[in-house]
Amino acid sequence: MKGTHIGDLEELVLLSVGSLYREAYAVNIMKVIKENSRRSPDVTSVHSVLRRLEKKGLVNSEMGGSSAERGGRRKRLFTLTTAGRAVLDDINATRTALYSKLPKLTMQGISI
Repeated sequence: MKGTHIGDLEELVLLSVGSLYREAYAVNIMKVIKENSRRSPDVTSVHSVLRRLEKKGLVNSEMGGSSAERGGRRKRLFTLTTAGRAVLDDINATRTALYSKLPKLTMQGISI
């Protein structure tokens, strides 16, 4: 897909948005990435990535309701767009195709 190349952190954020569905906001996204990868992005970098992904049309956002636990502040909630899902599907297909071409190795380094 032309013009839709994304970096590793963008991919992780996009996957997190999709997996969180309607609970995807920066702090939750950050937690999912920390729990599922060896990365520990800070909330500022997650916000930056979300803005880039929204500009690319890969996520949409809307303001959620306020809550007492957040001092009455509202959260910006993100959802995966059709284009965002297509980018993830393309990345997955590419990785799977390349991974399937790796030789099988044993402890002695002999492929079987």
